[in-house]
Amino acid sequence: MVSVINTVDTSHEDMINDIPVREMEFGDASLLPENDAAWRLDYYQHDAQMDYYGTRLATCSSDRSVKIFDVRNGGQILIADLRGHEGPVWQVAWAHPMYGNILASCSYDRKVIIWKEENGTWEKTHEHTGHDSSVNSVCWAPHDYGLILACGSSDGAISLLTYTGEGQWEVKKINNAHTIGCNAVSWAPAVVPGSLIDQPSGQKPNYIKKFASGGCDNLIKLWKEEEDGQWKEEQKLEAHSDWVRDVAWAPSIGLPTSTIASCSQDGRVFIWTCDDTSGNTWSPKLLHKFNDVVWHVSWSITANILAVSGGDNKVTLWKESVDGQWVCISDVNKGQGSVSASVTEGQQNEQ
Repeated sequence: MVSVINTVDTSHEDMINDIPVREMEFGDASLLPENDAAWRLDYYQHDAQMDYYGTRLATCSSDRSVKIFDVRNGGQILIADLRGHEGPVWQVAWAHPMYGNILASCSYDRKVIIWKEENGTWEKTHEHTGHDSSVNSVCWAPHDYGLILACGSSDGAISLLTYTGEGQWEVKKINNAHTIGCNAVSWAPAVVPGSLIDQPSGQKPNYIKKFASGGCDNLIKLWKEEEDGQWKEEQKLEAHSDWVRDVAWAPSIGLPTSTIASCSQDGRVFIWTCDDTSGNTWSPKLLHKFNDVVWHVSWSITANILAVSGGDNKVTLWKESVDGQWVCISDVNKGQGSVSASVTEGQQNEQ
């Protein structure tokens, strides 16, 4: 059962349209906007993300600001109001705390800004201006790889920023990753598929960097870093009939199966699975066909629950049953603080 434990008044000067539950556990699904008008403004792509420990919330809005709140013990204390973007800010992403308190943000102004807290004060530590159009998505790689940020842009390119020390960032760029534009990026877990079963005890795993991207060409693409450090398209996944709005690679403990969720302007959510440890064969399964655009998909830490949010003004939670079918176990209605766990039958009948 899901319960609403807290709401946060962000005091942004413009609306927060769509709150993905990426990085959030079930109690945090309460962080939904309460203003009806905000949800009618579909073209705003805003974000809210909890940090690794679940004690801080970062939000962004078309008022060009990024705000950070202390949300411990049900509170909501504004601790930083970050200004540096010159357009709507679409997404924020926390780095792993082993690198300090670091937050990335991306904006319509074509910029990616990396912010860092030093001695209690948040400052801009790096600004990436290598894109020719809006930057729509940012995602940090697993901490095992170092401090690496993937950035997807409407110019069709994906940038990879790697921290090399002493304030310096190395940039690699995948041009023409998606025709028309890239909307989302998501890293594969560092855990090698099948390593829980096959990895000899004490042997260091052989990490292979991979990430997924979704774009305006209706495609999901999987990218792999080659031995020479260059990035190569490994797979092209086709099932959606309209723009892919979000992709989410599921966390893993080393089981043989890899899983990716995708959602689209076409209202459909697909679950992609690959039982081949080499990652060559992916099979899509329709989770549900919604009546409106689906903006975001987000896995729970244990990868057994998928949260879905979209234009129907709801966050729904889905779980795979023992017979392999995905069922809706709860939904959270916008601004009502109410949760229903009896929606499965009706929604399953719509499929």
